[in-house]
Amino acid sequence: MQRKKIKYVPPVLFRKLFPTTIWNAKTDKILLTFDDGPNEVTTPLILAALKKHSVKGVFFCVGENILRYPEITKEIIKQGHMLANHTMTHRKIFLFNDEAENDIALCSQAIKDITGTLPRYFRAPYGRIGLRTEKLLNRQSLINVMWSLIPYDYKNDFNIISFAVSNYLTNNSIVVLHDNVKSKTIIKKAIDYIIQVSEQKGFTIGEPNECLK
Repeated sequence: MQRKKIKYVPPVLFRKLFPTTIWNAKTDKILLTFDDGPNEVTTPLILAALKKHSVKGVFFCVGENILRYPEITKEIIKQGHMLANHTMTHRKIFLFNDEAENDIALCSQAIKDITGTLPRYFRAPYGRIGLRTEKLLNRQSLINVMWSLIPYDYKNDFNIISFAVSNYLTNNSIVVLHDNVKSKTIIKKAIDYIIQVSEQKGFTIGEPNECLK
């Protein structure tokens, strides 16, 4: 990996194309987010690590996984975390056509069936968004959430994670980690390290509601 090519914060002009998208925490605290779950392998590991540190996060869940693992999904809520929309099937939906809109709506319904309320926040698979993204999400009362730090936990290389976190973690970072089997051997260590570096730098891990509102 050529570290000099890693970009953690999108250019200002790019951000201006998406004025309602959230790129950083809206308070001087760090928000931990987890994409792709739930599943029976990594979700329990993540929940245990977060519980150990008394930290809450946002789980951007895939609707098909919610239907497959309803009890694990309920445990996420029981432990005080937030569920958010990551589409029903985790397809690349860069064009955001009618089919993509239905895919998003189905995931929201799956979350409502578990929680009783529709989700407020959305993240596109692979972070692929287009100029129609915000307009489409507005019709479904969803707010797009990107990230400001991706430590590449799915590569299962702690050297990459430590480099990213040590050099790019800021006091208002939205960190994206992955709740899937690609991260199973590294996810707990990644969470521990993020919290360790946060404490060393005098940063605080925030609650989902305060970081996104």
